[in-house]
Amino acid sequence: MRIAVTYADGEIFQHFGHSQQFKVYEVENGSVVSSQVVDTNGSGHGALAGLLGSLNVNMLICGGIGGGAQIALAEAGVVVYGGVTGDADLAVADFLAGNLAFNPNVRCSHHDHHHGEGHTCGDHGCGGHCGGHE
Repeated sequence: MRIAVTYADGEIFQHFGHSQQFKVYEVENGSVVSSQVVDTNGSGHGALAGLLGSLNVNMLICGGIGGGAQIALAEAGVVVYGGVTGDADLAVADFLAGNLAFNPNVRCSHHDHHHGEGHTCGDHGCGGHCGGHE
């Protein structure tokens, strides 16, 4: 199994469509046997789904993700565990132990209606990575 995590400085990056890196974990017999950080070269959600498909990823752990990205990933055969925050390595370990806290209904609702340029995540839980949170 190959698990990808949206990745920035060891943490789960909170906006799938703006991910600049994934950390990809190779899992055998319930344990991580290797991992590598892969640059995305700054693509949108459709291209990111294609990249994960080309890397033979089976599963994605991420923070916020829009409906269009979820559809593109489903079409690429990638199962999504969204709404996850914190350390990337720990999230994978939690998943393998059956303890991953995730939100099956996670949505970046602004993606369901338009794709505006200059978007900032503002008030929908990007953990301070996208916009200023007070």
